[in-house]
Amino acid sequence: MSRTSRNWIAYLCENLASSGMMPTWEAATYLTDNLFGDRPNPRLLGTACPYEDTTHLLHRLYQPLVAAAMRDIPMPQAAMIHVFTDISLTGKSAVLVVYFPGQNQPHQLLLLDAAKAWELVFDNSEEFNAWAEERYHWIRTALSSVTAGSPLPPTISTPLEAVKH
Repeated sequence: MSRTSRNWIAYLCENLASSGMMPTWEAATYLTDNLFGDRPNPRLLGTACPYEDTTHLLHRLYQPLVAAAMRDIPMPQAAMIHVFTDISLTGKSAVLVVYFPGQNQPHQLLLLDAAKAWELVFDNSEEFNAWAEERYHWIRTALSSVTAGSPLPPTISTPLEAVKH
């Protein structure tokens, strides 16, 4: 199945700038330095604060994908989505995207993705856009299902398998 992909680099850059996290020029440099170049990412391996830097990178990659899905799918007013990370400095870190419907209803796991953050380096923007588009699609599909009251499709278990390895 072929999907047209938006320019996720620009989207993430705009998200970092509009949230006040960093100015546009700094966001562009941050994303370029961390997403393209040498593998493994020397900025994550050579830092004095690898745990914090890895947490920031994963949140800065996944939070805008969640925000884009939330713009596309209407949610109840009391609902919210949160991105959690479980960082591993030696193996795969886990990124969990959880939907909280509010009013004491049970929460729903929308995405569980496993990634070695220091290997999350891409050869070009098309490769990154495909990676981001795939995760956005997973989040959007799961969010659409839970807000419609439908059970999550069985494909949500696919990212769960990645954590086992």
